[in-house]
Amino acid sequence: MTDGRSGEGRTRRELRLSSEQRGSRSTDVSGFLRPEHGHRDAAIVDPVRRAVLAGEVAATDAAFAGAIGSTGRLLGSEGVLTALDFVRAELEGLGPLEQLVADPAVTDILVNGPGDVWVDGHDGLQRVGRIFAADAEVRTLAVRLIAAGGRRLDDGCPAVDVQLDGFRVHAVLPPISTAGTLLSIRIRRRRVFTLEELVASGAVAPVMAQALTLMMQARLNFLISGATGTGKTTLLSSLLGLASPQERLVLVEDAAELDPAHPHTVGLQARHGNLEGAGVLDLTALVRQALRMRPDRLVVGECRGAEVRELLAAMNTGHDGGGGTIHANSAEAVPARLSALAALAGLTPEALDRQAASALDVVVHVARDGRGRYVGSLNLLRLERVAGLVVDPVLVDTGRGCFRSGGWVDFARRVGWTGPAPEVAVEARLPARTAP
Repeated sequence: MTDGRSGEGRTRRELRLSSEQRGSRSTDVSGFLRPEHGHRDAAIVDPVRRAVLAGEVAATDAAFAGAIGSTGRLLGSEGVLTALDFVRAELEGLGPLEQLVADPAVTDILVNGPGDVWVDGHDGLQRVGRIFAADAEVRTLAVRLIAAGGRRLDDGCPAVDVQLDGFRVHAVLPPISTAGTLLSIRIRRRRVFTLEELVASGAVAPVMAQALTLMMQARLNFLISGATGTGKTTLLSSLLGLASPQERLVLVEDAAELDPAHPHTVGLQARHGNLEGAGVLDLTALVRQALRMRPDRLVVGECRGAEVRELLAAMNTGHDGGGGTIHANSAEAVPARLSALAALAGLTPEALDRQAASALDVVVHVARDGRGRYVGSLNLLRLERVAGLVVDPVLVDTGRGCFRSGGWVDFARRVGWTGPAPEVAVEARLPARTAP
């Protein structure tokens, strides 16, 4: 009888490559793709993979090379090295998708089917064509990745997400998916960009960076809003790096992605339940735990549920300088988004408006256009008698320049801006943004 724990151990060993190793080398696999299918040669890779998982071949490059030679294929020295890269990727990384991770600009890999693979990066979504021969290969990879995260993907659990070292993986099986196995992989880059680097890339206008720095120094509470893939987490990590090294940062996330350049940071990560649903630790519970850990700054990686009530309550009881991110297509949409999340926690719109207006100071909105990701606006939150919770723009970057708006005077007072007020059009961003 097979020991389930040893099987899980083998599966976990399959993902031993760290994200630093993956990002530091680029594997040209084009010579090993079978021209009639456009995928890796299963006649070589599959027998070696089965032998390793069965314990018949040691997980070393020398043993891999020997097993490749025993398949009887005449590859030559260069062919053996290329085959070795494929075998290693199959056992330790993302399989045929490993080649796509080598590009540091790639943030997401989306598999819609064997011949329908996309990457998201600096230039937006780009189709890379056929990588898998059949849906069975996609499913095999998806099952392995999910198992490496300690969960199962099968007909009983057809939609699952896990956090791996350097990746967040979401997989969906038919018939939930109408077009075969789906894979969505978010790549967590270890590199943390400073605010100065974001300015140099054109993602943040210089005067916007100055305002953000003062916001952090003044310990204002803030949310970073934006759509998916606009760089909210990247900006949040950069801003947290500006916090005083004497401060203790406690990060609460559904899946650990934040990695600020700060000497005193601790993180809490949500836990899914087991097959019976036991053992769940959601963000709401983790925010409560974080408050017992003496945080100087409490950060919620992404507010998307009832935890918004706990975060606002914490900010209203002396925990200033905190922040987080929230999905919203514009800064003006943030109040409605907060209201929807608060409803999940049992808060009425009126109660949410009062809590948010008292707890939150700033909304920083990040956007994306044809030239890349950028900080589009910095806004104050305030409560109006009739309209309720509204945003008051402070600085707005239109692409033609960074414009001062009506909330500037109040913001300057709060952060102690001592220099001259920015002119109406402060400066244009770089003509074309480069991807940090």
